[in-house]
Amino acid sequence: MAQFKELVFSGVQPTGNLHLGNYLGAIKRFVAMQENYGCIYCVVDMHAITMPQNPTDLIRQIREVTAAFLAAGINPERHIVFNQSQVPQHAELAWVFNCVARLGWLNRMTQFKDKAGKDRENASVGLYAYPNLMAADILVYRATHVPVGEDQKQHLELTRDIAQKFNNDWAESIAAQGFGDAFFPLTEPMIQGPATRVMSLRDGSKKMSKSDPSDYSRINLTDDADTIAQKVRKAKTDPEPLPSEVDGLKARPEAENLVAIYAALMDTTPEEVLRQHGGAQFSGFKAALVDVAVTKLSPVADEMRRLMADPGHIDAVLADGSARARALASVTMDAVKDIVGFVRSR
Repeated sequence: MAQFKELVFSGVQPTGNLHLGNYLGAIKRFVAMQENYGCIYCVVDMHAITMPQNPTDLIRQIREVTAAFLAAGINPERHIVFNQSQVPQHAELAWVFNCVARLGWLNRMTQFKDKAGKDRENASVGLYAYPNLMAADILVYRATHVPVGEDQKQHLELTRDIAQKFNNDWAESIAAQGFGDAFFPLTEPMIQGPATRVMSLRDGSKKMSKSDPSDYSRINLTDDADTIAQKVRKAKTDPEPLPSEVDGLKARPEAENLVAIYAALMDTTPEEVLRQHGGAQFSGFKAALVDVAVTKLSPVADEMRRLMADPGHIDAVLADGSARARALASVTMDAVKDIVGFVRSR
């Protein structure tokens, strides 16, 4: 297999109301990755319209995700921060991948089944073909690594299948164009740490979600210090003290969730948290978690509010990042057109 320069692609949908789960499961990890990799951070607004969106809200939400990237510490000068719709090569490559991917592959995608529900005949083609666009997002930069949560692993496997089939189907042309035995890399998942799946503060069996009717189920990234403290104190727990070993968290989803959140915020492990707090009552542990959450999240919330008050600055960051992304994506797309046999101007 050909050698590819290490590059990380990361994407977040602009669906509004960013919360602690988005931060710990994605954005905080993106910040850490930028120290060791070249990174492309994308607000995937084309994915957002696979479900109905209010245009005014969508504009605000694109800026909000960008503000969260910047407020959390992503450097848009060292790396690329942009929104997907400003780089048309994503859609161009997605069409090629529509012609590479097989119906049987897409029929196995569980996320489509979950989102479409029982009325699948009324679901959009975009929602069905979403994984092909996700593959294009990654491979238009020939990215070698992608951080993925549990709900995206299947899509990354599809990305690898598409890359492999493209490399096989056009092997002769790829070699003739000087790209060796493979044009696209088989993208690898990034290793994830604790709290990749943050659960509801009201029900430890459910994922933290912006759609939960109770605002006390989540910590929003724009919550102020008092609100964060109140939500942590009201988080559901059980009457038993914290165990001293991780095995003691089994069958205690709310306790496990709070320990995982504490560990992720402190860049440590649940084992270390329990070494410090094992045997403590939840009243004491929650007080410690309040201190950690406020210390870590309040500066992000303050900076997000400051940035959102200056949309012109956010738009300038996206315009600069999009121009740089287009420069990379156009090289890939030109090569793809040559490989598959399209005539293009030079």
